[in-house]
Amino acid sequence: MNKTVKLLLAGAMALQLSMANAQLQLPQPSPKASVMQQVGLTDITIDYSSPAVKGRNIWGELVPFEKVWRAGANAATKITFSKDVTVEGAIISKGSYSIFMIPSSATWTVIINKDANASEDSYKQENDIVRFVVTPKTIESRERLQYSFSDFTEESTAVNMEWEKIRITFKVVLSTSKQAAENIDKALGSTWSQYNNAARYYFDQKDYNKALEYVNLSLTLQSHWFNNWVKAQILAAKGMTKDAYVYALRAKELGDKNLESFWYKTQVEKALEDWKAAGTGKKK
Repeated sequence: MNKTVKLLLAGAMALQLSMANAQLQLPQPSPKASVMQQVGLTDITIDYSSPAVKGRNIWGELVPFEKVWRAGANAATKITFSKDVTVEGAIISKGSYSIFMIPSSATWTVIINKDANASEDSYKQENDIVRFVVTPKTIESRERLQYSFSDFTEESTAVNMEWEKIRITFKVVLSTSKQAAENIDKALGSTWSQYNNAARYYFDQKDYNKALEYVNLSLTLQSHWFNNWVKAQILAAKGMTKDAYVYALRAKELGDKNLESFWYKTQVEKALEDWKAAGTGKKK
């Protein structure tokens, strides 16, 4: 076999070995993970890698105390906000940031750093947006590190990191009410449904005077079963049951003309029955 043929065969074998290795897929020790939650009008996303305990001593050994830790494995743990938020009194502009933690036996320091791709080696304290101290909570054993959201409302959420028998939690505060009001002001002025949606929003916030203001604007553009029903609910919430009955009755009359789109027919009819005495002066 001449030298050229040997080289060709060696090259072919190397290529086959390379292709075989490229096709081999195995579980990663710390697989990638991502969790997203829409809170109010803000999307919060956390991208991280999830290491396992594997029988190891984690805190103080695998993850040393009093040293900056990337709060995950492999690449930086990244948190992204679609709108401005507040964490521990610090206003954080929309964008992506890295999360670091400094564990200790008693309390932990949580850090949000403006370098979204920072590693433990490249981390610089001068890039910290905020750092604060939290007290870890003991939980049932969790084999893999996991981030989650809990106790979220339209205005805030708790962010949790759990691993081994430790949970670290911090709160993110939003400006949903302000953002919603700004969106309403920008969008209003063209259709009855926009004003009605604004009224429903303020009704859900229990700002009944503001809700009544917007539903009245809606009704000046068009009297629809839906905005009549919304006004009936607002009036009932304000204790004006007799007036609420009038608008619920109007909602039913308009809704019965187009039953396919009368989504709240059952609720309207129940309200009419409940409010009948106040609306007609007759007992049910």
